Amino acid sequence: MHTRVMWWEEGKEVDSTTRTYQPRVLQFRLLQLFLLFLLVGLGVMIFGLNMIRYFGVQNVVPVQQSHFQPCFQEAHTLDTWIRPPSKLLHTMNDSELFWRASFVPGVKNYPFRRIPKIAFMFLTKGPLPLSPLWERFFKGHKGLYSIYIHSLPSYEADFPASSVFYRRQIPSQMVEWGMMSMCDAERRLLANALLDIDNEWFILLSESCIPLHNFSIVYRYLSRSRYSFMGAFDEDSPFGRGRYNPSLAPQVSLTEWRKGSQWFEVNRKLAIEIVADNTFYPRFKEFCRPSCYVDEHYFQTMLTILAPNLIANRTTTWVDWSRGGAHPATFGQADITKEFFKKISEDGTCIYNNQPSSLCFLFARKFAPSALEPLLALASEVFRY
Repeated sequence: MHTRVMWWEEGKEVDSTTRTYQPRVLQFRLLQLFLLFLLVGLGVMIFGLNMIRYFGVQNVVPVQQSHFQPCFQEAHTLDTWIRPPSKLLHTMNDSELFWRASFVPGVKNYPFRRIPKIAFMFLTKGPLPLSPLWERFFKGHKGLYSIYIHSLPSYEADFPASSVFYRRQIPSQMVEWGMMSMCDAERRLLANALLDIDNEWFILLSESCIPLHNFSIVYRYLSRSRYSFMGAFDEDSPFGRGRYNPSLAPQVSLTEWRKGSQWFEVNRKLAIEIVADNTFYPRFKEFCRPSCYVDEHYFQTMLTILAPNLIANRTTTWVDWSRGGAHPATFGQADITKEFFKKISEDGTCIYNNQPSSLCFLFARKFAPSALEPLLALASEVFRY
């Protein structure tokens, strides 16, 4: 009996020990598996690092780099900033355009090779009937000029793609003769031309203007001049001082009041002055109305006040006022002869760079569409183009 009890008790003790041992074995095996996994992972990581060191990071992740696309393009080169607009049509209003065009670099010297250009600005109602003559004038001088056309908003030009006038129209607005809208159009032309940083000289022309000399002479004449060609005279007559309105004071006094031709040439510095002006503009808009014709007084007076030492006080565009009236004479087919242009070339002397000169006029107006054929016939002999 005693032996059985002992056996049962011993059996009980043996069973209890077995149960305690089994979970310890299980924990030990899990620990072994964890250590094995850790060693494998560590080995893979070491292998991967060695692969990266051997082949380089760029070869490991080429796909991510090749498929990255930025959400916008940044200006990485100077050319991005100095390149002229590829299209002249834009959505800026006048305030935005004038603000943008009046930017001036603070550093005087250009950090690139700049070839100064002449901006030819045509203020027209619509077509350019004398464009074939101008085509001959511009031929062979690409890169030395740019063209801008302000016509009626409703006019759609049909120049062929081969023409120098193709797609050279700027956003325009209605223009009334003798009103500030005329000067608005001229400022609009200047502002659009200023967007091309290579434009250095700016010439205002009409559809009835012609060049009297070849391009090389015109370019040399303007580029070598120390002055801009804006006629500005103190004319003591009913058509000069008689148009002055005392309400223009204090910005403009009677002794500062000037009159001159609408057709001008200015350099870049003066073009920016005209576009950036917000001092004289509101005064002239309010107090210079017909019979005060603002296009004959606004720029002329403003530049006389702001930069009298930079203007030559004459125009380079010849016109004939000898017939009287509110408009100059218009010349047609019957007027176009060698003798006619000889008289223009001999029409007195002028001052060029403070010296007397017989070369005074680069352009002439007004010529009717009927004058085109005889002008083309005389161009090579008389105008040398």
